[in-house]
Amino acid sequence: MFRTVTVPAGLVLLVAAACGPAPAPPVPPPYTGNVTIIAHRGASGHEPEHTVAAYDRAIALGAHYIEQDLQRTSDRVLVVLHDETLDRTIRGPECRGPVSGVTWKALRRCDAGSWFGERYPDRARLNLRDLHPLALTELFTRYRDTVRYYIETKQPASAPGMERQLLEALAAANLGDAAAREWRVVIQSFSEGSLRLVRSMEPRWPLVQLLERQPAGRDVGALLDSIAQYADGVGPNRLDVDASFVAAAHERCLVVHPYTVDLEEEMRTLARAGVDGMFTDFPDRMRMVLGTLGPTRAAFPARCPRRPV
Repeated sequence: MFRTVTVPAGLVLLVAAACGPAPAPPVPPPYTGNVTIIAHRGASGHEPEHTVAAYDRAIALGAHYIEQDLQRTSDRVLVVLHDETLDRTIRGPECRGPVSGVTWKALRRCDAGSWFGERYPDRARLNLRDLHPLALTELFTRYRDTVRYYIETKQPASAPGMERQLLEALAAANLGDAAAREWRVVIQSFSEGSLRLVRSMEPRWPLVQLLERQPAGRDVGALLDSIAQYADGVGPNRLDVDASFVAAAHERCLVVHPYTVDLEEEMRTLARAGVDGMFTDFPDRMRMVLGTLGPTRAAFPARCPRRPV
């Protein structure tokens, strides 16, 4: 004997959402401001970070740059992952421990998407398990010169030669003079030594010095004077940025790209302070906010070189 079972409509919708593709966020209006939108690890508020899904979504949402964090496998392949270990964002039987302890062949078989559904059940769907970690060269092959890249050397002291490998990969992808001149590739790091090494090997690439939270009372002018000797910009924590910081950086011909700005009011405040760009997990949200503000960028002194377009 068969019984008719009534399933609540809400449950049907929940199951459908789990099985289907991720819902697309609203399409933002045309962007008319001057603040550069940098998709932090891709559109990582919507999709698993550093995956094709996150980068495709960021591009579709109109981000000006997609960001890559670099790690290196045991067989010296540069891969796009934020953490030194695999445990937070990678799943699979061979997918634990340090990135430097696994080969690229093994890492390529790992799942880079399921964790996102575990952490954000409202965004879970079956095809997340099809996403895998990316090699930097895979990323260049997929997007070539159609996007702008913002690349960070992570813990470079633990991966000697990372900088040279990065420069060789850029050359192999034909990202050369035009890309450097037009700031289509920006290289960033918390490591001053890594940036100075890149500058010594290939001075044409724009460099951005990332900054940890600054202690109260620190001489910001002296800090920026030092950075201006080898870099073209600074990436401060968003909480350390105000109009005076921006003015001091601009006086030294340094762009200001704070991280990571996801709250609408912070986006407005920093844009009005004159920052040149912002990292965000939600490029669509930033486009919406900045689209209502209009041009906000503070001018550089006339002596400064051309800024990124």
